[in-house]
Amino acid sequence: MKIKITADSTCDLTPELIQKYNITITPLSVSCGGESFHDGVDITPDEIYAKNAETGQLASTAAVNIQEYITVFSQALKEYDAVIHFTISSAMSACYQNACTAAEETGNVWVVDSRNLSTGIAHLVLDACDMAQAGMAPQDIHRELERRREKLDVSFIVDTLEYLRKGGRCTAVAAFGANLLKLHPCIYVKDGEMGVGKKYRGKLENCLLSYVKDKLADPSTVDTKRIFITDSGVEESIRASVEQAVRELVPFEEVIHTRAGCTVSCHCGPGTLGILFYKK
Repeated sequence: MKIKITADSTCDLTPELIQKYNITITPLSVSCGGESFHDGVDITPDEIYAKNAETGQLASTAAVNIQEYITVFSQALKEYDAVIHFTISSAMSACYQNACTAAEETGNVWVVDSRNLSTGIAHLVLDACDMAQAGMAPQDIHRELERRREKLDVSFIVDTLEYLRKGGRCTAVAAFGANLLKLHPCIYVKDGEMGVGKKYRGKLENCLLSYVKDKLADPSTVDTKRIFITDSGVEESIRASVEQAVRELVPFEEVIHTRAGCTVSCHCGPGTLGILFYKK
């Protein structure tokens, strides 16, 4: 059986991995400066930051609509026997519900609610590619991924609360206090929703290194197959320091760096970085 793997642009996979595994990406819509774009197609995070700096207006994202999903699924089913599609957490977007409605229309599509975002989704996508290649049936892949998603450890450190404040996810008072105290909160995903965890204080690089040490403090609990280091735009020296710390703490088989797409960047702003991996 030939199975096609598709995923929303929120999975933040690199172009190289998308090409290697022949993954079809369904882009979310981005509204910016009164215009509408498609995530990663005709707008980039850096362009969003530039427009925000110029206008003071925050970009927003919208779910892939039902017809767009129907088009992608129908096209894939001309060549493949089944489709497995991944969406951002159903608690964060209407993508999952829209994809399910489209799947009912086309048939032979299994939609996975990742209950996650960014490269938390990417872990599931790459696992699905491996399972499909190994000949697993789509319903079995779907069932296994719903089990695995509960083992994901997904979090980010945010450099500025300005974007979260403008997006209504952080009050002006809280943002002012955090910026004044040079606090960098850890945003984590649990049960499909975002929450705020430990708040780190000081220079961003030092906070990120402390965060990595906290997350990987017990290597015996970590699945060492793969880890993603995903950021929304940080200095190369900071990224290198984080990768060095990760490699020193846990012997991962793969350490993959990716740049966050427009969805994470719209809501968290530049300077955000996270490490995303499976727990045992």
